[in-house]
Amino acid sequence: MIGLISATAAGAAARDRLAAAWPDRTRVYEGPVREAVRAAFAECEQLVCFLATGAVVRLIAPLLGDKTADPGVVCVDEGGRFAVSLVGGHGGGANGLAREVGELLGAEPVLTTATDAVGLPGLDTLGFPYEGSVAAVSRALLDGEPVALEAEVPWPLPPLPASAQGSYTVRLTDRAVEPGEREVILRPPSLVVGVGASKGAPVEEVLGLVEDALREAGLSVRSVAELATVDAKSQEPGIVTAAERLGVPLVTYPAGELAAVEVPNPSGAPLAAVGTPSVAEAAALARGGELLVPKRKSERADGLPAMATCAVARRPGRGRLAVVGLGPGARDLLTPRAAGELRRASVLVGLDQYVDQIRDLLRPGTRILESGLGAEEERARTAVAEARRGHAVALIGSGDAGVYAMASPALAEASDDIDVVGVPGVTAALAAGAILGAPLGHDHVSISLSDLHTPWEVIERRVRAAAEADIVVTFYNPRSRGRDWQLPKALAVLAEHREPATPVGVVRNASRPDESSRVTTLAGLDPATVDMMTVVTVGNTATRNIAGRMVTPRGYRWQERARTQEGTQ
Repeated sequence: MIGLISATAAGAAARDRLAAAWPDRTRVYEGPVREAVRAAFAECEQLVCFLATGAVVRLIAPLLGDKTADPGVVCVDEGGRFAVSLVGGHGGGANGLAREVGELLGAEPVLTTATDAVGLPGLDTLGFPYEGSVAAVSRALLDGEPVALEAEVPWPLPPLPASAQGSYTVRLTDRAVEPGEREVILRPPSLVVGVGASKGAPVEEVLGLVEDALREAGLSVRSVAELATVDAKSQEPGIVTAAERLGVPLVTYPAGELAAVEVPNPSGAPLAAVGTPSVAEAAALARGGELLVPKRKSERADGLPAMATCAVARRPGRGRLAVVGLGPGARDLLTPRAAGELRRASVLVGLDQYVDQIRDLLRPGTRILESGLGAEEERARTAVAEARRGHAVALIGSGDAGVYAMASPALAEASDDIDVVGVPGVTAALAAGAILGAPLGHDHVSISLSDLHTPWEVIERRVRAAAEADIVVTFYNPRSRGRDWQLPKALAVLAEHREPATPVGVVRNASRPDESSRVTTLAGLDPATVDMMTVVTVGNTATRNIAGRMVTPRGYRWQERARTQEGTQ
């Protein structure tokens, strides 16, 4: 819960905006400010104080205890210009909260933690359990000292400016090892523990077996991602409670699915009981991986038969491919989600001119693989190959990556061995439409006039279908020096079904500094004024030029009735 505290009418107005936007996340504290801060500090995970920073410092100073347990505190000034991460930037989540508050209120987030100030990810904010000298290793990264990254388990980490060797180390491992003096150990969620149990098996027996198996194999319990079992045991109290105590989810599988998993130690007992020759080993291996601990049984002090079994598998981290649309070019049309994916990626793949647009957003240590025009398929293959190696990859394209851009060739190369995330972007058609007015107010279609990969006969058939259906058409790739006849031909097809005065919008470099636009007509458009940086939008028979803007009516019935009534008055 986020506690909200204010002292003035201006602060209360901003406070109420947050409360309205996050009704399930926030609680407003009324009354005297000192008592409100004290109560919120004790009851909430985070605070947003609409007060001067000096006042907040004095109010919370007596309340501060341990930075790992104190709530994160964000301070917003009376004018709503800045959202300052004051306390608990990493551990309390104040840095992330400051960004969220800033986005919602239009305030500038102010982050002063050293790593965030220079664009480095905090080692304690990567989402992994960690051990060791976070402060010392982070300081070495900030000072540019060589820090070695030892990834014993492949995992899609964010970028770190690490070296092959160094006097400081960041080690990614699921082994039960102690960190050195100048070392941080990150625990990836790489271990899956398969468990089986007889009805009524005590939680102590199940949990003790799991902990013994991990300890004897030299594996860290902090890297356990989940407990897994057969569906028939999904409500078994000993298994359910063991997962709760370990703080991991319980994942279950149908017996038929587990029966199809090849295991080294099948048995007739579980086959008779739940319909699969293996529970522990099969559940541990159900999603692939390497079996580290074969099935073992619990040992009971009373000499009675074991009531629990377990097995441990290592599931390697899946590479991650984010296909990111950068928008039409203007920085403020780059979505926050896209910017977040750029910061998260350790490998960036893209067209060189697009890389230049966002190079300043990349974190130190990001590996950049850029290439020129015409290498789209090569970039797609490269991005997928890097993800398959276990990296976090961002493949960038202009506009929306799924519209005439990189998503299609990349997903044609990708299989289900990597995670794929699509990040939408503002398309050229949308950016141009906003500049022109509202040309896309009703049904519309986008058609590329490039016949480099699509035969012209197919393109012309699509243009003719749009013309006959009276659909607004946006032409991408309308004309280049080597392709100068396609646009006149497409316009001629449309002219067979639309009047010469049909509005046509022409936008070049939409949203960029040298943007230009104009509204002309189907008869008045000179194709020679169009190039590859231009988007051409041709209206339908209802599109009108109103005060210099293209407007395509939605065709609401109430609009038609209004026009009819006006005509009879």
